[in-house]
Amino acid sequence: VQLQASGGGSVQSGGSLRLSCAASGVAVAMYVVSWFRQGPGTEREFVAGIRWSGSRTEYAEAVKGRFTTSRHNTENAAYLQMNSLKPEDTAVYFCAAVRSAAGVPRDASAYMHWAQGTQVTVSS
Repeated sequence: VQLQASGGGSVQSGGSLRLSCAASGVAVAMYVVSWFRQGPGTEREFVAGIRWSGSRTEYAEAVKGRFTTSRHNTENAAYLQMNSLKPEDTAVYFCAAVRSAAGVPRDASAYMHWAQGTQVTVSS
């Protein structure tokens, strides 16, 4: 599985961005695709995830109600729509995939495949 993340940028507080994660090399029907972020001096943290089959989603408390993750079967891609962005959302965002039997793992060590990061900067 190869993943490519895109869509980062700089916005003002309250703005929106949409990140994309394009998957290639394998059909992702049995995979979980999740988004993580890592700010300066912080550990990588789970943001949101979606099971490809069934569309179950999970979100970190800090982003619930503001971020939405989705997937597009035909395009073999996942997305993270980020609304009402705050300065504390500033981080490098990564998408990751794992072939998971159940649930949406929140531990980064569970994921086998990672995209390069894309920078999101939110100014106040």
